[in-house]
Amino acid sequence: MNRIALVTGANKGLGLETARQLAQEGVKVLMASRNKERGLEATKGLKDEGLDVEFVQLEVTNQAEIDALVNHIDTTFGKLDVLVNNAGIMHGGEPTGVNTAEIVKAEVLKETFDVNFFGLVNLTQKLLPLLKKSESARIINVSSILGSNTVQSDESSPWSGIKPFAYNASKSALNSFTVHLAAALRDTNIKVNSAHPGWVKTDLGGKNAPLEAPEGAETSVLLASIKETDYTGKFIHKGEEVAW
Repeated sequence: MNRIALVTGANKGLGLETARQLAQEGVKVLMASRNKERGLEATKGLKDEGLDVEFVQLEVTNQAEIDALVNHIDTTFGKLDVLVNNAGIMHGGEPTGVNTAEIVKAEVLKETFDVNFFGLVNLTQKLLPLLKKSESARIINVSSILGSNTVQSDESSPWSGIKPFAYNASKSALNSFTVHLAAALRDTNIKVNSAHPGWVKTDLGGKNAPLEAPEGAETSVLLASIKETDYTGKFIHKGEEVAW
């Protein structure tokens, strides 16, 4: 059986391109999207390219949809080889041009963490039994250099002035999950890493970003490979470690 991958938030941007590149490598890709219409459209586009992909419904904060997806993967494939936790948000109620630590509203923090952290952790934990059935499994948590406390505390860094607190803190928490989960799974067949895709032209990255989606997907695809890397518990951008 081919390797089986699940990519969340796969209907557009980085998720769509990650699904495309994994499928081009011969991986069967389950393209998860919370919006059914957009998810089906994206899946059809890759199928028209001759790629082996399948749409799956998933809102990462919806327990019923998580349980249904886990059951589908179990009964259909009996394992999962790659999990790319790509789905994430930067809340519309949080301006990016200022440090929001003094002003961010509790509901913005909660809604950001529900998607970027709590939902992701819950989904990952539910999928661990299926990942453990793989001969060589990979978990890729799509993070951001904005979640690096080393970078944020370095005033000389060009990234240190970008301080939407809810978003950045959710990515810092995600990075902590990567470190802890990698340590917990060190003696298993599963490797766990955070990926910094770079500043990419997406709905979140904006039109001024220097990287196109295919370049942004490269790190996640690299970390998904069973041939190219033995990283685990690392924060990676295009084969180079990023400071936590």
